[in-house]
Amino acid sequence: MDDALAFSALVLALSGHLVQEIHTSVSQQGFEDLRPAHGFAFARISAGGATTADLAEHLGVTKQAAAQLVEELVRKGYVERHPHPHDARARLLGLTETGWAATCAADQAARAAVAPWREVLGQARFSELVADLTLLAPPGPIRPAW
Repeated sequence: MDDALAFSALVLALSGHLVQEIHTSVSQQGFEDLRPAHGFAFARISAGGATTADLAEHLGVTKQAAAQLVEELVRKGYVERHPHPHDARARLLGLTETGWAATCAADQAARAAVAPWREVLGQARFSELVADLTLLAPPGPIRPAW
């Protein structure tokens, strides 16, 4: 396998493993009604300034699918809608206290999930890997600012 295919396969495998580890931990912390897709939505909503259309773009789904997801999260008490200051037709999305608690649970789960990777690589190599991935990550509202 050439390097490009190996890289793709490894990043996808690590990504899938990371998503599953975070989801399992978040569920065990009392958020059993959440799915991995909700976490991707929370990441965009927590960055601020998100409308349903922004969420659709972020998730790569139709506006209708994003609207259904938002409605589900509102109904479950994780997300709330606020008036948009510049567009009377749009609503800004925000996390409720429960939504922020789930986000904090996911953050803790993510730290725990990558702890073994940091151990294997050592702190210096792990930090270099984070810096390299930051260079490769697409620009956008949830890209880390460090």
